[in-house]
Amino acid sequence: MTATSPRLKHEVKDLALAPLGRQRIEWAGREMPVLRQIRDRFAQEKPFAGLRLVACAHVTTETAHLAIALKAGGADAVLIASNPLSTQDDVAASLVVDHEIPVFAQKGEDNETYNRHVQIALDHRPNIIIDDGSDVVATLIQQRQHQIADLIGTTEETTTGIVRLRAMFRDGVLTFPAVNVNDADTKHFFDNRYGTGQSTLDGIIRATNILLAGKNIVVVGYGWCGKGTALRARGLGGNVIVTEIDPIKAIEAVMDGFRVLPMAEAAKVGDLFITVTGNKHVVRGEHFDVMKDGAIVCNSGHFDLELDLKYLASQAKEIKEVRPFTEEYKLQNGKSVIVLGQGRLINLAAAEGHPSAVMDMSFANQALAVEYLVKNKGKLAPGLHSIPTEVDQEIARLKLQAIGITIDTLTADQIEYINSWTVGT
Repeated sequence: MTATSPRLKHEVKDLALAPLGRQRIEWAGREMPVLRQIRDRFAQEKPFAGLRLVACAHVTTETAHLAIALKAGGADAVLIASNPLSTQDDVAASLVVDHEIPVFAQKGEDNETYNRHVQIALDHRPNIIIDDGSDVVATLIQQRQHQIADLIGTTEETTTGIVRLRAMFRDGVLTFPAVNVNDADTKHFFDNRYGTGQSTLDGIIRATNILLAGKNIVVVGYGWCGKGTALRARGLGGNVIVTEIDPIKAIEAVMDGFRVLPMAEAAKVGDLFITVTGNKHVVRGEHFDVMKDGAIVCNSGHFDLELDLKYLASQAKEIKEVRPFTEEYKLQNGKSVIVLGQGRLINLAAAEGHPSAVMDMSFANQALAVEYLVKNKGKLAPGLHSIPTEVDQEIARLKLQAIGITIDTLTADQIEYINSWTVGT
């Protein structure tokens, strides 16, 4: 079967974009040595032979390498987008043309198209689901209970998705194992902090071309994504304000040198607002009402619900695009609010997402999580399971090895000491 055969179903913007996508995928691969090693092993061992796999993810150059690795391992894989604005159309085309992977994703697809693609993915009757926000899993549980019998398990690498999976388990509907990739140390310490921190500001700058130095930048949420965003914003000269609901995270932000305010106060002084909470309406009507004229708001959490854009639209006399991915809401109170990327992930809407070097570890976790599910088929209880510590450490070891860094090991005497209680001062 050739890649452009009618038998290879796909829904991408334009297959003619494949050469550019191929070039960009190859460039990203230069900084993904860990996933490359895993792919080479998968190609020899074929751990997923005979298995149907669905991946719902941001269709980027880095995701392409994950999809290629899974196919190398024998998976019959289908890829769909996890966000309407995160697809890189040239990458989607290359995966179809060059790798014969069915892709259903187009940048800017509407909600109807997105939901239809979820249904197409479930038509594949997956044995494994790689989810990004848990939309595919939620749809399976709500609409296709009869297919759960086909499922070995799922993996999830977003905070939003993990919150949803925990809620599913509490409600008694998560009746199969799910691997929590998001909380692996080699994921959230690096992807969430360094990846989100850099790519979020990259997206803001590409969308607006504003100078961040000297501006009051409000970071809403101080989890790992918020920490990275606040750190990078300060590095570019921003006066960073943090808002939080968790007293421990709030005091951590204070001790990291940031000003901490309630959102009601921060809304009055902020020039730029960045939400990274994974929650709903953290910037809402009473906040929009008191913002400065020309305040800029954007989101780097998974869903656009972090911003109450319905309220904002209801107060607008006019909404117009002033730059790509930049819309001005002219309000009835005479002021305007600027919204970036339609409230969706600004780092993927206006930029290219996380750098390849950090996604190398995240997607190594995804690949090994799928292998873990397959190797332990029928042995794992329903509910959330952590990535095994030894897998996490192996990914870190491979990454260090790839960048030419060596570390110390314990001596026999040290091992004996830390395992003994009889030796003291």
